[in-house]
Amino acid sequence: MRPNVLLITLDQFRGDSLSCAGHPVVRTPHLDRLAASGVRFARHYSQAAPCAPGRASLYTGMYQMNHRVVANGTPLDDRFDNVALLARRAGYSPALFGYTDTGVDPRRVDDPTDVRLSTYEGKLPGFDHALALPESADAWVAMLADRGYDVSAGALALLAEEHTRPAELGISAFLTDRLIEWIDDQEGPWFAHASHLRPHPPYSAAGEFATMYAPEELPPPVAAVGAETRHPFHERVLHFGWTSAPTDPVALGHLRAQYFGMISEVDAQLGRLWDALAARGLWDDTVIIVTSDHGEQLGDQGLKGKLGFFESSYHIPTIIRDPGRRAAHGRVVTRFSENVDVVPTIAELLGETAPAQCDGCSLVGFLDGDDPPEWRDAAHYEFDWRDFSIRRGITDRRIEHEHLAVLRTEEAAYVQFGDGSWRCFDLVADPTWRTEITDPARVLPLAQQMLVWRSTHAERTMTGMLLEHGGIGRVPGRAAAGVGPDGAHGGAAGDVRPGVGF
Repeated sequence: MRPNVLLITLDQFRGDSLSCAGHPVVRTPHLDRLAASGVRFARHYSQAAPCAPGRASLYTGMYQMNHRVVANGTPLDDRFDNVALLARRAGYSPALFGYTDTGVDPRRVDDPTDVRLSTYEGKLPGFDHALALPESADAWVAMLADRGYDVSAGALALLAEEHTRPAELGISAFLTDRLIEWIDDQEGPWFAHASHLRPHPPYSAAGEFATMYAPEELPPPVAAVGAETRHPFHERVLHFGWTSAPTDPVALGHLRAQYFGMISEVDAQLGRLWDALAARGLWDDTVIIVTSDHGEQLGDQGLKGKLGFFESSYHIPTIIRDPGRRAAHGRVVTRFSENVDVVPTIAELLGETAPAQCDGCSLVGFLDGDDPPEWRDAAHYEFDWRDFSIRRGITDRRIEHEHLAVLRTEEAAYVQFGDGSWRCFDLVADPTWRTEITDPARVLPLAQQMLVWRSTHAERTMTGMLLEHGGIGRVPGRAAAGVGPDGAHGGAAGDVRPGVGF
């Protein structure tokens, strides 16, 4: 029998902010419970930031250099397959609770007044909205209005004031309530994507979670290096109001305490969900994947939010529980994994062929307790900031320079900027990313490794086929790339790449 599938994203969740990962203060008992009965990937990375680029990689299994969603608002090319379409091919009707931040492909919209052309908050093709929670969060706001709250200031102000209301009225509890109600109405195997906002800003935890952590108890953030050694990009973003962390210690402490409070708040809601699944006899019939779209600087290097090249913005938690694979439950995987691995993993768990477009590979081997051969020995991520120039009317080739890519190995991190500059950090001598490597003999192999990574992960949907002798390389019984088995757009030929191939 097909399992239920529950894909959960916790927006802007740092990879180190789990008690089972050794955080000295934050408490996440329910994520810890999931990790103890599943597999935790301790070195898992989002492949891009902010939200839309990171989610494009998560939902398509593709690196940013291939899907080309470079900012919130960049359209997602309609020719690409995705996790929801994959689920439909497997026989599910995938339901979305929350949002996917997917910009519609404008070539597929005939009406120039279509509201989808004016927002980055579109819905990933293939999902049905069971609960829409865009930035306006209309459904949640309506619930608060029904409870007698003044909602005239709008969702953003209400989120910033979550600490003034009980946690059971928070947006995390609201989504969880609706998800549990929906589960109760399902009669067969189901596929749900719960896209939680928290711990995304505004930095305000609901109810008792707002006072759960005292700022003075929290470890300090990683300090920024001096101006004389900062890369010009780092220097530039330190002076943006929305990316620079508070310099006042009290304000910074409050921000960090609220962030960790939001983590414990959404963790508590996950605990309610685990209990609901168990009470309904579904705990051992449901594959659960918990991950994030990107991390959070939280004051590290003097920054907040998600941007740039530092690890805090890209290292994210990922836990997978397959109830049918108990031998590896409780395992902690320390090999590098990436959010592009999620789609191939779900494909294998559902008995489907991974789309040929995927740059990642299945993590199921780790779920079985194995250590797959030829696995990657580094994590890779990218950041693009051309949207700043586009908003100023600059659209020529200069904006191609406004990009960086990072290769993060066990020992070092190499950062290549689009303007030709670079930085390299010694993570053995200093895991805080403040000690640079300048010796060409150490830097050159890393630069070459990045070049090989990019050259071996070019877009590959059609590259596994030869139109001769009946179509060499085509997987028997599969539809042509770009057309699903029912004729719907978005299906893909099978991945003919042998092994895991890193």
